[in-house]
Amino acid sequence: MGKRVGALILAAGFSNRFGSLKLLAKLENGLTVFEQTQQRLAAAVPEHCVITRPELSDALSPYCDNLQVFDEAERGMGATLAFGMGFTKSWDTCLICLADMPMIPSTVYQQIAEASAADKIVVPNFAGQAGNPVAFGSAFYGELATLTGDAGGRPVLRQHPDEVITLPIDNEAVLQDIDTPLDLARLQR
Repeated sequence: MGKRVGALILAAGFSNRFGSLKLLAKLENGLTVFEQTQQRLAAAVPEHCVITRPELSDALSPYCDNLQVFDEAERGMGATLAFGMGFTKSWDTCLICLADMPMIPSTVYQQIAEASAADKIVVPNFAGQAGNPVAFGSAFYGELATLTGDAGGRPVLRQHPDEVITLPIDNEAVLQDIDTPLDLARLQR
């Protein structure tokens, strides 16, 4: 039997620099930022879980069937990720995905999933820059479950440099998240 790969989509941010709910912003194709991110990921990694905050759950629930609400999202991305790790127990590896990266194609999610291993951390890399999503093997779930603050999974990466696999990806989308309306406009050009 092959490895079980799952994904967490972190969708609990506050969109402070965007000025409105960026996950519900419409793309040129009519999909929302969240909807396209979720669809592309689901095509590659069917087992996934979305972590959001109470204020967003009603808006995001029509797009996904496994939505978990974290009541303390204001504690930061690390705390949100730690909460999400409670839903990963049956997976050998987990892609940590950001909900505001709608341009990543399914094929890139597949590449990262295929490269993942229970005792490794896979970091996609475009033109020498580390990107997202990062795949963590189950060997690191315990550490991820203790995170706090806003650094996401970076502290775990720093603790285990010898277990990190840098995966060259020929697609700039692994670097392209949306923080401002200008970012959204630039991505759609």
